[in-house]
Amino acid sequence: MAEESVEVRRSKRRTRTVTAYRDGDTIVVLIPARMTKKEEAHWVAEMQSRLLRSETRRRSPARESDAALLERCGELTARYLRGGPSPRSIRWVPPMRTRWASCTPVDRTIRVSERLRDVPSWVLDYVIVHELAHLQEAGHGPEFWALVRKYPRTDRAIGYLEGLSAAAGWSMEED
Repeated sequence: MAEESVEVRRSKRRTRTVTAYRDGDTIVVLIPARMTKKEEAHWVAEMQSRLLRSETRRRSPARESDAALLERCGELTARYLRGGPSPRSIRWVPPMRTRWASCTPVDRTIRVSERLRDVPSWVLDYVIVHELAHLQEAGHGPEFWALVRKYPRTDRAIGYLEGLSAAAGWSMEED
């Protein structure tokens, strides 16, 4: 594999953060102007590693595509929601700030935060069942929770998501 080209840009306005992105075949690393050469070398290596991990995760065939999510919806609807309405679409979206997923019942669309790409499948299944239930019951009333609780790992998944949110310092809600 060929050595990657790296461009380091120092900024007097940047005081603490280090950022990197790919511009074609070049990795651009933005650092504070006051950093020493030793700190620069550390951060260039660190940011190259982070970019590589991020790109590998995005390309990984093990990651579910939007089409695979839609297929999974069909299986979960049939198994737990008596074949209720299916979403028109379900897709991964960039990390949401306060939610794991969201549903718009009017147009039958579901969006799932990419923060959930690495959770166990049973946790993702719970989130999908939760959003699918919104296609039948818009609010979070007793009828809604009766549907969601047909998924056998509901309480366990809620606990997992609460722990994940607390550990990461996110203030995430169910939806």
